[in-house]
Amino acid sequence: MRLLSQNTHATHRTQSTQSRRSLLRFAARLSASLAITLASTQIANLNVASAQTPKASDNTASQPSSNPNEPIKVGVIGLDTSHAGAFAKIIRSAPETSPLARLKIVAAFPGGSPDIPSSIDRVPGYTKEFQNLGIEIVDSVEALLPKVQAVLLHSLDGRTHLSQVAPVLLAKKPVFIDKPLAGNLSDAVAIAKLAEHTQTPWFTSSSLRFTPSIHRYREKTDRKILGANSWSPCSLEPHHTDLTWYGIHGVEALYTAMNVGCKSVTRTKSEGTDVVVGLWNDGRIGVFRGIRSGTQGYGLTVFGSDFLENDAKYEGYEPLVVEIAKFFAGGPAPVSSQESLEIMAFIQAAQRSSDQNGIPVTIEEVMQEANSVASEKILPWTKQK
Repeated sequence: MRLLSQNTHATHRTQSTQSRRSLLRFAARLSASLAITLASTQIANLNVASAQTPKASDNTASQPSSNPNEPIKVGVIGLDTSHAGAFAKIIRSAPETSPLARLKIVAAFPGGSPDIPSSIDRVPGYTKEFQNLGIEIVDSVEALLPKVQAVLLHSLDGRTHLSQVAPVLLAKKPVFIDKPLAGNLSDAVAIAKLAEHTQTPWFTSSSLRFTPSIHRYREKTDRKILGANSWSPCSLEPHHTDLTWYGIHGVEALYTAMNVGCKSVTRTKSEGTDVVVGLWNDGRIGVFRGIRSGTQGYGLTVFGSDFLENDAKYEGYEPLVVEIAKFFAGGPAPVSSQESLEIMAFIQAAQRSSDQNGIPVTIEEVMQEANSVASEKILPWTKQK
């Protein structure tokens, strides 16, 4: 009996020890599980806090509404050009039935380039004009962005466009970039690359493109165009690739008729005139004449398979501003980035041609060089987290 009792007690002690060990293992697992859960919660809270804490360049909270009854708050960069005031007046005077009626310019950054008198000398007057319209004036692009849902970049100096549009693209605000897209081709390509990187919609255009007597050649795609000649004033500015300053108006009109596909460019330049000949991949020829002396004007002659027309004329800014309004309201960009970059490449090739005594220069050649440089130019922004 004593032996049985001792064995029973021993069994009970063993079972008790095993139970305590099992309980301790369970408690350890529970403690570890709670610790993991707590750590996960803290990381999740940290991520939420991080996402809710705006960075200096994070201005994405306010985007244009798809509701056609809600206004779109627009900001302006660059009060050194007549375009700023002219566009503002067109928007403010638009009838309620116009796409322009949704746009409301609420803030502007004056900008201005001290080394270009036609830029910096205009800033005080246009700034006062905007103030008289009740539009808030701010001291930086960064200060502008939280106040607006879309941006008009008007700065006269194309050299400033990359640095001014970069914060806009990082904030994912749709933006119209006034002519020229940039001061040179590599800056233009950098803008397109950064916009692609941020997935931000943008476009650029001369107002001549949407003049009805010019834009009809895009609308009537069944008409076979064999070639075209365009002309426009072509004053030069020493800080810019020659044709970007003013000749771009005539080049854009030429492209509106001819479309993309230029292969090579040859330029003949004199003191008062430029003649730029483009050879398209399909054998068509497009010619731009830049005018710096004598009577100046804008025009386009189009040679078709069954027509010849030369009645195109400039008809003001409003058709372009209407296209901008549709774009800001969520519509597609009315000019592709491919075409805008080819226009800049056409201009760059023309510059190189005249610099090298009028030899033909290919679009491919200047684009390859610009792509390489542009990738380096956007690194300060693409490296931002």
